[in-house]
Amino acid sequence: MTKPFASEIPNQPAVQGYLHTPQSESTHSLVLTHGAGSNCDTPLLTRVAEAFSNAGITVLRCDLPFRQLRPHGPPSGNGAQDRAGLRRAVDALGQIAPARVFLGGHSYGGRQASMLAAEDPNLVDALLLLSYPLHPPNRPEQMRTAHFPKLEIPVLFVHGSDDPFGSLAEMRSASKLIASPVELLAIEGAGHDLIRGAHNVAGQTLAAFLRLVDRAPIAGKARD
Repeated sequence: MTKPFASEIPNQPAVQGYLHTPQSESTHSLVLTHGAGSNCDTPLLTRVAEAFSNAGITVLRCDLPFRQLRPHGPPSGNGAQDRAGLRRAVDALGQIAPARVFLGGHSYGGRQASMLAAEDPNLVDALLLLSYPLHPPNRPEQMRTAHFPKLEIPVLFVHGSDDPFGSLAEMRSASKLIASPVELLAIEGAGHDLIRGAHNVAGQTLAAFLRLVDRAPIAGKARD
């Protein structure tokens, strides 16, 4: 079941999006967010959220704070407000779903999710990074990997073979900076949106993510 969601945490900006509740008993939960040029209604996020929910995982598909402030346009600033928004989303989901919480996002959203997990290793149990923007197109010297060595939880990268924000070879090399368990799911023929030229990305992502967390058992993080 999918329904609109808005948090009611006192003295904090709202978390807004959609809650996907599985029909069976939920065993895990996932906060999932979007890239710089979109919102949480993208086909990719919707399909991934539905696939995870059908597998028994509660999913909060939410808008980042910059998108709540304006319907169009890229983020501004250093991303701190968006990381704070993701933290609030994790807290909100933790109040209504099991303690084992995962965090994921597409492109910019995934980058902010990974930076937040590097800042607070005890916040979530694993990361799902869809089309991680390894560097700006045609600027491989501007790698966005400074925080990778600080990641201490399992990470699944889902990346298209035609993504201009990083080649598969570059992603494999960058992932070696992470000491925790890492998997790279390559989607042949897909670009940055992971939709065009791709087949059943959501199903492949779900299967790879479950294999990763099953292969690297993790206990629920302690949360207030």
